[in-house]
Amino acid sequence: MPNPVTSDVFTLPLDHEPAGQVVEGEPRTATHVLGEINGTEVGIWELTEGVVRDTEVEEIFVVLTGSGRVAFEDGTTIHLSPGRCVRLREGQRTVWTITETLRKIYIA
Repeated sequence: MPNPVTSDVFTLPLDHEPAGQVVEGEPRTATHVLGEINGTEVGIWELTEGVVRDTEVEEIFVVLTGSGRVAFEDGTTIHLSPGRCVRLREGQRTVWTITETLRKIYIA
């Protein structure tokens, strides 16, 4: 059996770059792919304070650190804090308002 690969998802250093589709502020984003399981990507994603728009892919994520909210076109808003698990659907249009740098682990 191969040796397991481990990462400390809370302290893993990430290389940030300016976020796309910025609505407010100067948010920066970073992604680190941890690996794949049967073609499904697992990774860490982080967004600093600010507001951005996005069009989603099929994804499930769990917030590790930080806070904010994600608003959907249908008017639904989900508050984000550590431990929150969220399912996103491909094509959903969202607005992310991050009040404290948000780090999540995602499966997409």
